[in-house]
Amino acid sequence: MGQNDLMGTAEDFADQFLRVTKQYLPHVARLCLISTFLEDGIRMWFQWSEQRDYIDTTWSCGYLLASSFVFLNLLGQLNNCL
Repeated sequence: MGQNDLMGTAEDFADQFLRVTKQYLPHVARLCLISTFLEDGIRMWFQWSEQRDYIDTTWSCGYLLASSFVFLNLLGQLNNCL
């Protein structure tokens, strides 16, 4: 009987917590998603040569195509932040 009381109390606490925080969760989730895209875009900007060299080495596609691909990804990452 003691375990059921504990579970009931925990469920009541969780329900109350979700009622209070339910309106904020979508905003927090959006902030986390945008911060992920922004961080990745900034990292791509500062590690441009490493990103380009990795794509060039992995795909054997050449300097120009690798640079174009990294630039397209950079724009895609930062565009999603808007």
